[in-house]
Amino acid sequence: MKRPWLAPLVPVYWAGLWVKDALRAEAKRLARPVISVGSLSAGGAGKTPVVMALVELLGRHGVTADVLSRGYGRGSGVVELVDAAGDAGRYGDEPMLMARAGIEVWVGAERVEAGRAAEKYGQAQVHVLDDGFQHRGLGRDLDVVLLTAEDAGDWLLPAGNLREPLGALARAGAVVVREEEMAGLAGLCAGKEVWVVRRELVLPAERPGRVVAFCGLARPEGFFGMVRGAGVEVVGTHAFGDHHAYTGADVEWLLAAAERVGAEGFVTTGKDAVKLTAGMVERLGRVVVGELKASFLDEAGVWERIREAVTKQTTAKTNTEVLASPE
Repeated sequence: MKRPWLAPLVPVYWAGLWVKDALRAEAKRLARPVISVGSLSAGGAGKTPVVMALVELLGRHGVTADVLSRGYGRGSGVVELVDAAGDAGRYGDEPMLMARAGIEVWVGAERVEAGRAAEKYGQAQVHVLDDGFQHRGLGRDLDVVLLTAEDAGDWLLPAGNLREPLGALARAGAVVVREEEMAGLAGLCAGKEVWVVRRELVLPAERPGRVVAFCGLARPEGFFGMVRGAGVEVVGTHAFGDHHAYTGADVEWLLAAAERVGAEGFVTTGKDAVKLTAGMVERLGRVVVGELKASFLDEAGVWERIREAVTKQTTAKTNTEVLASPE
């Protein structure tokens, strides 16, 4: 969302980026390969499904991967392995979502330290750095950057949602675009390797007929549109702030909203569901969770690019051995 009244502050933000880049120290390396997944925008690009898709793709080729994450909104910066049975408030909603999908996730304000802990105590062969494009203190073997149509027409913070200008794509090793936006972004991706993803909202077969859809996402309309596109009758929507921490008052508000429109239940995202306590779910009644899945149209090409990047850019013996042989 553009905020034109803040446009006079964009040069100040730009100057801050320039100073930060000029003072940047040399990136620190981990012993094992690092694949960074990030975006130009401050939120809403859909990084988490792509991170999960990469971990799954590596797994299908016999390579175990963990995820290194800051854990947005955590109350602590300490390095921890995410406990899937734990509290999303402790680890962050996206790390919890990934952990409950069976992924090893390490959180910490200093992701170099998170990676070192993962290498000391974990078994993964490759690290996937979540939201890492601007976190350049940790060296990586491949920079994967998501680009959306909304990014293409956006402005820099604080007037827009871009953390960096579009020219920063020059640092990317691969650009990820959505299948339905591929044609419109071809010009911005010229000369870059492009990975096209297909996004799908997976909903259970048994669900309420009329629902109120709610979420706490940076770009909620995309989720609401996918719910409608899945054939669900959406009679009401409500967008909380991104990474919203749910309270009992929120639950009561949703129940009142559902009653006003005659809804039979609710639909939300997996990222939101991990923040609903058992008591909240019981109070709401029928809550359906939609899981956003991403898949690469050219999985073989993505896999080969990962192998090439790690073996070509990394000199450490452990790194070259990890992906030496294709499946």
